[in-house]
Amino acid sequence: MSLDELFTEIILDHYQHPHNHGLIPNPTFSSRGYNESCGDDIQVSVLIRDGVIADAKFSGAGCSISQASASIMTDLIKGKTVDEARQIAGRFYEMVKGTEGDYGEEMGDAISLQGVSKFPVRVKCATLAWHTLEEALAKGDHER
Repeated sequence: MSLDELFTEIILDHYQHPHNHGLIPNPTFSSRGYNESCGDDIQVSVLIRDGVIADAKFSGAGCSISQASASIMTDLIKGKTVDEARQIAGRFYEMVKGTEGDYGEEMGDAISLQGVSKFPVRVKCATLAWHTLEEALAKGDHER
């Protein structure tokens, strides 16, 4: 199996069996994102306890890239502080935009989306959940 095939398998697995799919009943923050160019629609909700993301979920509909990315994102940010989640998001943006770097273990299954950088129109699909997460977290900034 080639690396591309492995990455495709990871993306398809997250799409067909998404992690953290659903909504948190009483989230600390939530936000909804919509990609007008393709119709991807995602809602992200987070529960923050003692400055740490205790839970993160997403719901919505869209292509395999947007849904897999949301599933992977929620796995990566659980247990992280808000600042750590923002740093991971920043690294994710660099990776899917083709910035050279060693993304290794810190990105977990998100590394499977690195090839999206070769298809600029799909970068919006891959980053939708991440931008929506940042919008949700920004609500906390406004409440400080």
